[in-house]
Amino acid sequence: MKMKTLAFSVLIAALSITGCQQVPPNAAGTGGTAGGGYGTGGGTAGGGYGTGGYGTGGNYGNGYGTGTGTGQYTPAELRNPSSILAQRVIYFDLDRADIKPEYMNVLNAHASLLTAYPNLRVRLEGHADERGSRDYNVALSERRGYSVLDYMQVKGTSSNQMEVIGYGEEVPAVFGHNESAWSKNRRVEIKYAGE
Repeated sequence: MKMKTLAFSVLIAALSITGCQQVPPNAAGTGGTAGGGYGTGGGTAGGGYGTGGYGTGGNYGNGYGTGTGTGQYTPAELRNPSSILAQRVIYFDLDRADIKPEYMNVLNAHASLLTAYPNLRVRLEGHADERGSRDYNVALSERRGYSVLDYMQVKGTSSNQMEVIGYGEEVPAVFGHNESAWSKNRRVEIKYAGE
């Protein structure tokens, strides 16, 4: 019985890694449980890119589904300070590269715009605070950038529309040697080409 369960789990993980279904950016996920992967709705995922949570009615694991918060956006809204598209900074916890739930709607909106306008390009600039070695901070800032890229790809954005640059600690948003400054420096900035 344990072998059947193990074989079934391996099969599900393999299918979820190799066969993620693309869902239009305006669709709502159906939820489900998630163990640690990006995905497109219900089911379970043990890790990597699989089916997963954060859809409507889902259980929060570490999976990212096709939740709500997207709409139809135009490039003109990039200049509207009251638009969700004006939010272009995603903040991270110390030594972490996973996207916090409060930024899902922002990323959903940007992914919706990029999907609707395939000529648009963005640079995802990753940053870290001053703690840690230079090499560690560059690698961490790149992981943060790729975390955003992966999430937006799941939402339908083409990888050709995005590039990642990791600056490490070299370009702080706030100067200072305390948590107030550090929390503002652990970020990914979404920069549209031509701005």
